[in-house]
Amino acid sequence: MSNIIYSLSEMAEASAFIRNCGPSRLFCFYGDLGAGKTTLIKALLRDLGATDAGHSPTFGLAHEYHTPDGALLAYHLDCYRIENLEEALDMGIEEYLNADCYTFIEWPERIEDLLPGARTDLFLETINATTRKLTAILH
Repeated sequence: MSNIIYSLSEMAEASAFIRNCGPSRLFCFYGDLGAGKTTLIKALLRDLGATDAGHSPTFGLAHEYHTPDGALLAYHLDCYRIENLEEALDMGIEEYLNADCYTFIEWPERIEDLLPGARTDLFLETINATTRKLTAILH
């Protein structure tokens, strides 16, 4: 377990911290509404070279991001609206969880029983309006 405290002006440092957490490219983001999960994922996508800066997939549940040459770079999933595991399976969650790319999941507690063992859990805690604590736990 390791952590970092960062402000909005230090998103690059928080992004680097996450990318250096370990070998898994599956990252599960836990935190309250407004904790900065989507903002942090946008910074990661930008730092990884995604052609799209990223946005919350809340209404689409999943978004795909590519490199400038068109290769699949990452999936960004928002499981907030998932009601049960059957719904997650129906949307093809297993394909995303086993993808050979980065996968960023918001609200992973909704699909906890489906998460693979090899992943990094990231817990965001709000310290104040511009400062967050990020704790990483490798599985």
